[in-house]
Amino acid sequence: MGKKRNYAPLNKMFAWVRRQSAKVNAFLAAALCLCALVALKLLIHDHNHFFVASEAIHFAGILVLIYKLSTRKTCSGLSLKTQELTAVFLAARLCCSVFMEGDIHTVLDFVTLVSTLWVVYMIRFKLKSTYISDLDNMPLYYVAVPSAILAVLVHPYTQHGRISRILWAFGVYSESVSVLPQLRMMQNAKMIEPFTANYVFALGVARFLGFAHWFIKVMHDVLFGGQLVSFKTITGS
Repeated sequence: MGKKRNYAPLNKMFAWVRRQSAKVNAFLAAALCLCALVALKLLIHDHNHFFVASEAIHFAGILVLIYKLSTRKTCSGLSLKTQELTAVFLAARLCCSVFMEGDIHTVLDFVTLVSTLWVVYMIRFKLKSTYISDLDNMPLYYVAVPSAILAVLVHPYTQHGRISRILWAFGVYSESVSVLPQLRMMQNAKMIEPFTANYVFALGVARFLGFAHWFIKVMHDVLFGGQLVSFKTITGS
C-alpha cells in the first residue's frame, strides 16, 4: 500500500499529460528539453563530453541491433534506409574527423561506421528475406537533399577548408533526421519490436546529447562574440 501511495502523484501526472492535446504535449516536450539543456549547460563545464556520450550511446544502440540480427536471424522492423543514411553521415563525419581532429571522436565514429555497415550488409544480403521493404517507403532524398543544401548554406566557420566544413555540417544535419525512415516504418507497421524500440530510444538519447553539444556551442559563440556559422548568401564566399 505504501508503494502504491508513493507512485500515486507520478501516475496522476502521467494521466494528466495523456489527457492534453498534441499541441500542449509538444509544448511540454519542448519546455522539458530546454530545461534539460540549461541544466546540462550549468552542471557540465566540458561540453565536449556531450558529443562523446552521444557517439558512445549510438554505438550501444548498434550493438543492440547486432545482437538481434545475430541471435534471432531476422531484420523485421528495421529500416534499411535509416542504416544507410547513418552510414553516410558517419562516413562524412569520419572524413572530417580524420583531418580536423584525430581524437576519441575518430575512434568512436570508425567503430560505429564499421558496425553500421555490417548491419546494412546483413539486411541487404544475409537476412534479405525478412526485410519488409514495402513498409520502409520513405525516399532517402527527402532527408539527404535538404541536408546537403542546408550544409552548403549554413556550415561552421573555422580555419579548416570549406569542403571539410560543409561535409561536417552535412553530417550533423543528416544525423538529426536519419531516424525518420525508421519512425515512418514503425508507423506503417503499427507495432514496435522490443529490440527496435531499444535501438530507437538509444538514438533519441544520442541525438539529444548531440544537439545539446551543438546548441550550447552555438549559444556560447553567440554570447561571447565567436563566429560559428557562415552564410553563403550573406558573405558571398
